Amino acid sequence: MVRAWYMDSENTDQRLEHHRNPPKFLELDELYKKTGVEYFQLNADTFQIDGSLDKIRKERNYSYEDEIICSKDCLPDYENKLKSFFTEHLHSDEEIRLVVDGSGYFDVRDGNDEWIRIEVVRGDLIVIPKGIYHRFTLDSNNYIKAKRYFIGEPVWLPYNRPADEMTVRQEYLQQLQKGF
Repeated sequence: MVRAWYMDSENTDQRLEHHRNPPKFLELDELYKKTGVEYFQLNADTFQIDGSLDKIRKERNYSYEDEIICSKDCLPDYENKLKSFFTEHLHSDEEIRLVVDGSGYFDVRDGNDEWIRIEVVRGDLIVIPKGIYHRFTLDSNNYIKAKRYFIGEPVWLPYNRPADEMTVRQEYLQQLQKGF
């Protein structure tokens, strides 16, 4: 089950954050209201046959799927890839990830520009809205295997911050103001 919390703003090395103070956890509905990030919990052992993933894919029109494994053994140019994933950026499409094995962290910015860390583990599916600033890092296990989903052909382009002039960013901020 996913957990989300505000990150310690005093901590300068936030790749693997160790809290000085207990974290301020957010409930999933609060995470959605503050960021638009959606969460689905799937049974990692049965999602391919129980229809739960098929239902989500159909409802959201996800037509493309692939898989990524982030580990020293499986990801070419591992160190540089992790650095690029951890660079704050946004996308012009939703970022959909289903954790098949392993674990990691997605960090997203709320409306006050504060970081919220989202811990994802096996069976977690998250949808990060287009236009939100975010980043990804592995946890101390240094391993995650995830399915990636898209509507239509995938768009892999990250737009590093600042990208505030982009239409997709402006649309996200308008939606954030109106409420999710």
